Amino acid sequence: MANIGLRGIEKYFGANYVIRQLNLEIADGEFVVLLGPSGCGKTTTLRAIAGLEEIDSGLITIDERPVQDLPPGERDIAFVFQLFALYPHLTAFENIAFPLRATGETRAEIERKVKDVAASLRIEPLLAKRPSALSGGDLQRVAIGRALVRRPKALLMDEPIGALDAKLREDMRAELKRLHIENGTTSVYVTHDQVEAMSLADRVAVMNDGVLQQVGTPSEVYLHPVNLFVAQFVGSPVMNIVPAEIRPDGAETAVAIGGGPAFAFPGELAARLGAALPAGHELVVGVRPEAVRVAREAAPGLRPVEAHFIEPLGAYDIVDLKVGERLIKARTPSGFVRRPGEAVWARLDVPQVHFFDATSGDVLKLEPAHG
Repeated sequence: MANIGLRGIEKYFGANYVIRQLNLEIADGEFVVLLGPSGCGKTTTLRAIAGLEEIDSGLITIDERPVQDLPPGERDIAFVFQLFALYPHLTAFENIAFPLRATGETRAEIERKVKDVAASLRIEPLLAKRPSALSGGDLQRVAIGRALVRRPKALLMDEPIGALDAKLREDMRAELKRLHIENGTTSVYVTHDQVEAMSLADRVAVMNDGVLQQVGTPSEVYLHPVNLFVAQFVGSPVMNIVPAEIRPDGAETAVAIGGGPAFAFPGELAARLGAALPAGHELVVGVRPEAVRVAREAAPGLRPVEAHFIEPLGAYDIVDLKVGERLIKARTPSGFVRRPGEAVWARLDVPQVHFFDATSGDVLKLEPAHG
């Protein structure tokens, strides 16, 4: 196993600046997911670690040894591609054994290592079959087996389950997590699917436009996004982002969104926001659908809103609520809001509300009020 360091990495494709001063440390045995939209630089970063792309500047280390000038074969890593890239004329056994034969392993060692990795992947009955006789999930297991069989220092995976159907993706996510726990291999995984990232990663590294936006555990990235991009990229449905007006209101702070009713927040919030938001910058509020609390009857702290669209999702519904001139999404129990157009009441769960500088996109760091 190995730690991986990326320090000041830059990469250009012609005039396109695709990786911008990227710094990331991956610990020995850690599972890190590079998450971001298409074209954000995540696959290029992975290929740079593997040696499949040359970087223009910066330092790549594996076990603290600089490797940016080494060819792929000397970095002791394994790469799993989205498309399985198996040899169609070889059996699953021979595909997995191929890297061992290339390094001159004995027949007995090859037999032992292939059977060991096949057992961990639960594909022993498939070893005699050729790729044409295997399902998509089994093909990917064989490809992962070929990568793992020589016990590389690190395993790099580029959207390895992206071509599978939804049920197989779910099964393979569980398998990949189990394999990582059992083998403890340092793993770097690329995806644009935030569900994959949240379910697999020890830490998620969110990228956009070549820039590393935030690194943290899945919970940290979800609950404490550092900017508007992360807030809206991580989570399904996405976080509600709405312009807000803030004003002191006696012992409370009134937060009005969408030009509609004002929600009550603690009194010191107005002063803390005033200190954190630069002069002339607009304020926006971010709140996830599960932090919008909905009731069918009026009560203190609730504000009247109107249900517009109801999206049933089995165990729960996503309900669009009209607040002033804006629609925000709320997560409710299944069937809680009975029909579009129904008048309901809502409040915002104060600890789960985020405030952002609309100009910079950064979350506002609210210092405690001093009396």
